[in-house]
Amino acid sequence: MDTSKKVLFILESNKDLYTSGEEMARQCGISRNAVWKAIKDLREKGYDIEAISNKGYKMTGKSDIISVEGIKAILPENLRKTDILVYESLDSTSDKAKELAMKGAAHGTAIVAVTQTGGRGRKDHSFFSPKGGLYMSIVLKPEMLTDTDSKAVTSFVGNAVISAIRELTGIEPYIDGINDLYVNGKKICGILLESGSEFDSNTLQWIVAGIGINFDSDISSFPEDVKNRASSLFETGKATISKNVLIAKIIENISDCQP
Repeated sequence: MDTSKKVLFILESNKDLYTSGEEMARQCGISRNAVWKAIKDLREKGYDIEAISNKGYKMTGKSDIISVEGIKAILPENLRKTDILVYESLDSTSDKAKELAMKGAAHGTAIVAVTQTGGRGRKDHSFFSPKGGLYMSIVLKPEMLTDTDSKAVTSFVGNAVISAIRELTGIEPYIDGINDLYVNGKKICGILLESGSEFDSNTLQWIVAGIGINFDSDISSFPEDVKNRASSLFETGKATISKNVLIAKIIENISDCQP
């Protein structure tokens, strides 16, 4: 892990608290000057970091940038070794997850993207995936599940997302149809399950759960055929939690409870 990522993990782990440059240097095994350079680098990447003499550095609530370090800082200690990959943009997080699953990716491996250019739902319907949304896919291994029936796994993933949103925000989504989550009659989340089997034995090898959430999306920018039936968890710029927090809670819920 490079210096900036180490410093970012410390800042994300201690939000709302100041951490001295000396303490960061000690934890990272680097010089105070290297800490300062890392802070400068993170600020250039868009992070809002306060600095006060004799107190140190603190990440402010204005920073809502998805990162591996930001997600892992929130995860319980036992889940921090989870393989998590974050991309600025992907065609589809599920396509990337399937690629990794076919190469033997571990159960719980999570792929996250800020935007998708080829997001999709059931029956190859497109899933509009601009900035402001939360797009992730998780690899599930059949041997880690007590029930691999498609309806059971879809329900399990949907309820894991519902529980995460409810616990963190007090908002109560509900499942409508097979794989969509709604709030007040408007869709805020789509879930898509895909799987791979061994041809000769027809044995299920892996499942990829794709999750797309309108987090603080600008619904007015959505295509005409979508905007009237879509909504977002929060109005743009008015989220009460960060995307990293919600991603971490979903990963935790899916890892801790199996169908």
